[in-house]
Amino acid sequence: MIVFKTYTKVLKACFASIIMYTVILIAFGGLNMKTSDTSTNFVSSKPDVLIINNDEEKGITKSLIKYFEKNSNIKDIQKSEDKINDALFYRDVNYVIYIPENFREDILNNKKPEIKIKSTEDYNASLAEILLNRYLEVLNIYNDEIDSEKELIEKIEETLSKNTKVEITSKVDNESLSKVAVYYNFANYSLLAGCVYVICLILSSFKDEKIRKRTTISSMDYKKYNRYLLLSNSIFAIVLWLFYVLLSFILLGKIMFTINGLIYILNSLVFTICALSIAFLIGNVVTNKNAISGLINVIALGSSFLCGAFVPMSMLPDIVLKIAHVLPSYYYIKNNEILTNLEITNIEVLKPIFINMLIVLIFTIIFIIITNIVSKNKRTIKD
Repeated sequence: MIVFKTYTKVLKACFASIIMYTVILIAFGGLNMKTSDTSTNFVSSKPDVLIINNDEEKGITKSLIKYFEKNSNIKDIQKSEDKINDALFYRDVNYVIYIPENFREDILNNKKPEIKIKSTEDYNASLAEILLNRYLEVLNIYNDEIDSEKELIEKIEETLSKNTKVEITSKVDNESLSKVAVYYNFANYSLLAGCVYVICLILSSFKDEKIRKRTTISSMDYKKYNRYLLLSNSIFAIVLWLFYVLLSFILLGKIMFTINGLIYILNSLVFTICALSIAFLIGNVVTNKNAISGLINVIALGSSFLCGAFVPMSMLPDIVLKIAHVLPSYYYIKNNEILTNLEITNIEVLKPIFINMLIVLIFTIIFIIITNIVSKNKRTIKD
C-alpha cells in the first residue's frame, strides 16, 4: 500500500507529459486521417501517352490514334529521343507508342507489324499497355473476317465503345477503417512513449539512494516489490489505454462499435501490456532521468518509423520490414493493416491476427523475465 501511495504522488508530476503525447496523437493522427481519405467509387484513370506516328494518319492508323485520344491524355513533346527519355524519367509521360511505317498497309495485308513502346513501368503505364493490347486484339479478330477497311474500323470502334459497368460489392467501410488504422498506428507511438516516459520517471524516483537502501534491507522480497510496482504501473497503463480508446470513439464514431473496431481495441490492449513490460524493463535498467528522453526517441520513435506507424508498411523497403520483425510494434501494426480490409470474421480469417497478438504477448513475457533477472542482480547495497 505504501508503494502504491508513493507511486500516485510521483504520477501527478507526469500529467503534463501524458497530455503532450495525447496532443501529438490527436494532431498527427487527425491530420493523417484527413489525408488518407479514400472513396469507394470507382474512377477510371487516364495515362499520359505520347504517340510517335511514322505512318500516314488515316484509316486504321487514324482509328488507333483516335482511340488513345479518347482513353488517355495525349502529350505533345518534341520528337527527339533525349526529350522523350527525359519526359519518361520525370513522369511527364507514362507510355510512348511508336507506330511504324506502313502500319496501315501491313494490317490490311494481314501482316503483324511491330509496335515499339517505351514505358515508365508504373501503374499508369500498365493501363496504357492494356489499352493498346485491347485495340490490337480486337483488330486481329475482325481483320481475319472483314476485308473492307471502313467496315473493319466501324466494327472495332463499336466493340471498343462498349463499357463495363463496375459495381463495388464489398460491404466493408474501407474509408472509415483506414482512418481507424491510422489512429491506432499512431497510438503505437503515444502508448509506447507515454508508458516509457512516465513509468521510467516514476521508477527512477524509487531508485533514490535512500529509498533503494531502505527497500533492500527490508523484509519485502524483490519479487513482491516488483509486483507492487508492476501493478501500480499496470493501472496507469490501462487508464492511459482506456483514455485513448475513448478518444477513438469520439474521433472515429460508430465504426468503433463494429467487430473490426472491437478487434482494433483488443489489439491495442495487448500492445499496451507489452509497452508496459518494455517500460518496466527500461525503468529497472536506466538510473539517469536525463537519459529517458533520449530513450523515447530511440525506442518509441524508432520502432514507430521502422514498423509503419507513420508511413504505411506497403511503402517501406523490404529490408526495413525484415528488421522490424524483431520488434513487437511490427505485429501490432500488422494487425491494424489486416483489419482495414477484413470483410468477414471467422476463426480462419482471424487466425493471423490472433497469432500476431500471441507473438506480442510472448515479447511481454520475455521482457518481464529479463526485468526480474536485472532487478535481482541489482539488489545489492553499494559500499
